[in-house]
Amino acid sequence: MATMADVARSAGVSVATVSHVLNGTRPVLPHTRQAVLDAIDALGYAPNTLARSLVTSRTHSIGLAVSAVSNPYFTEILQGVEAAALDSGYSLLIADPHDDPRHERKVVQLLHERRVDGMIVAPSADPRELLAYLGRHDVPTVFLDRLVDPPAGSAPRFDQVCAENAEPTAGLVTHLTGLGHRRIGLVAGLPGLSTTSERVSGYRHGLAAAGLPHDERLVVHGDSDAAGGERATAALLSLAAPPTALVTANNAMTIGALRALRDRGLSVPDDIALCCFDDFAWADLFSPRLTAVAQPSKELGAEAVRILLERLAAPDRPARTVRLPCAFVHRTSCGCPEDPAPGGERQRAQNPPPQHRKGTAS
Repeated sequence: MATMADVARSAGVSVATVSHVLNGTRPVLPHTRQAVLDAIDALGYAPNTLARSLVTSRTHSIGLAVSAVSNPYFTEILQGVEAAALDSGYSLLIADPHDDPRHERKVVQLLHERRVDGMIVAPSADPRELLAYLGRHDVPTVFLDRLVDPPAGSAPRFDQVCAENAEPTAGLVTHLTGLGHRRIGLVAGLPGLSTTSERVSGYRHGLAAAGLPHDERLVVHGDSDAAGGERATAALLSLAAPPTALVTANNAMTIGALRALRDRGLSVPDDIALCCFDDFAWADLFSPRLTAVAQPSKELGAEAVRILLERLAAPDRPARTVRLPCAFVHRTSCGCPEDPAPGGERQRAQNPPPQHRKGTAS
């Protein structure tokens, strides 16, 4: 394999100059830089990243800990993280915490021991051990999708990136009340997650905006997975006065809800209307096509990488929380007729305009 000395001899420069070109540690004249790059290309030189990390204390790697990587939502987030990381010259190490607080702490420790420069984590419903480890070792971290509140009276310590949750969920409820529904059930996510509490809050706000009372019996937790969504939907359908419409709070629970409705021979939207939080690739292949809130999954992943790299460049800046807007994808499971527009669906932003993407200190 070619060495840095071989590159230096071929380009007619010193080894130090080759190092400056590779690491960007000192300005190099354009024609000299190009000579070094040409020599690297001709010799097929590959930098020794391990040796470089020993010198710079940086590995140019990011640890990503997200549960349910088989979920299309998190798969798209992963694609956004990976693309942004590679564009910035970073590799990615991935672990699945399985939404288990103890396993979460273990996999984060393993990533940390691999000397990643920073981490992107979708925290569990009980992140106390995670927070203690990250704080004790001062690991640069961005929380993704799920927010973690700092202790009372404390300033936020970690950067966070998520989608808007409350307002889009309220929008689904408003859409259904506008179609005449007065008993709207919510299949909510895993208790303890910020996404769950915010979507429940949005559901309640949507009811209040329509002048409807909040009936606790119409909110059943489906624990953010398909089996839980099926159980929760079955419970709602077993009520003496079952809902005439459902809002499911993530894509996995939507699949479970559809199974429960099928098992009871109920037709969507003729027997019960359905709107869901999370759009996914085959949502418009169902019959009827699913009305949904679409999260900016890839953008969330890319934003998390950008914020983490900013944190690595400026470790002392205040922590911030960035929220990205969602879009309402109008199809037919809500009971509306097929949209005659090209493509058969309408999308519209439900949240603040793009400048909100810059985030605010929190």
